[in-house]
Amino acid sequence: MIIDLRSDTVTRPTQGMLEAMMKAPVGDDVFGDDPTVNALEAKAAGMFGMEAALFCASGTMANQVAIKAHTQPGDEVICNELSHIYYYEGGGIAMNSGASVCLLPGDKGRITASQVRAHINPVEDVHRPLSRLVSVENTMNKGGGSIYDFKELIAIGKVCKENGLKYHLDGARLFNALVETNETPEDFGKLFDSISICLSKGLGAPVGSVLMGSKEFITKARRIRKVFGGGMRQAGFLAAAGIHALDNHVERLKDDHRRARQLAGILATLPFVDDIIPNESNLLFFNINPSFPAQEFLAKLRKNNILSMALSPQTVRFVTHLDFTDEMLATTEKVLRSL
Repeated sequence: MIIDLRSDTVTRPTQGMLEAMMKAPVGDDVFGDDPTVNALEAKAAGMFGMEAALFCASGTMANQVAIKAHTQPGDEVICNELSHIYYYEGGGIAMNSGASVCLLPGDKGRITASQVRAHINPVEDVHRPLSRLVSVENTMNKGGGSIYDFKELIAIGKVCKENGLKYHLDGARLFNALVETNETPEDFGKLFDSISICLSKGLGAPVGSVLMGSKEFITKARRIRKVFGGGMRQAGFLAAAGIHALDNHVERLKDDHRRARQLAGILATLPFVDDIIPNESNLLFFNINPSFPAQEFLAKLRKNNILSMALSPQTVRFVTHLDFTDEMLATTEKVLRSL
């Protein structure tokens, strides 16, 4: 048995998901006649109270399409310095949109309204790019799965409206945040100009993300997706997995969070673990004592069929997910205590 804690992207489709995929009616999505893709897009948009949605191959594609739709070359995107759109998307903001980036520090990857207000460039200053878009990430990957205070998101949105900026949410793990708070998808849909959600992380689908916004925005985004090579044909087989995930795999995210907290409790008792970033969802970051290099730690785990990843010479990340069970948790605890 392999226990894979590298990411929540490593899951396999459940039997119910596979059955939904095999039974999905399909068509040619580029022509707009794949009924299952259309159903997924309508379902996602309806959940968030937004006008329209677009099925994309990945979270990176959804985010990059959104950025290009919101900006012109030479504009500036304001985001946290650890944002996925900047840190993990291959320089796509520069390559795809020709946009500049204003990187803000933050608390576990979370920025504030006052920071955004202070970094909006004056329109009359020809030396500086035009501030055009603010992007936030919830939950925040490199912030250890941190969750934004919704009041702060509202405050940032107010700053955006007052200054004519667009507001994008990288919600790859948004449902992880939603099951821990009192907010609803509709609350987020009212606040943002665009939202991306990932189906292939905690929700357990094999492929895909959904980008949502106004009809006008999604019409523009659909053209950009085509230019990016993202027009898929009989994509309904994949969309069916996404529908199944939204119907069946949201509330169970709480199980992933519970297991992550249990892992944190186990790690806290181990002599070679120096500190643990308090986890709020399914991402668990912790630092190994310098006398025990992270790569050596990972190698010992691999010998016991446990996979993980290092973020730095001493920082390790565990990610719980659909395919990490209580039995696997018990095995992981046994291995950790034996090191």
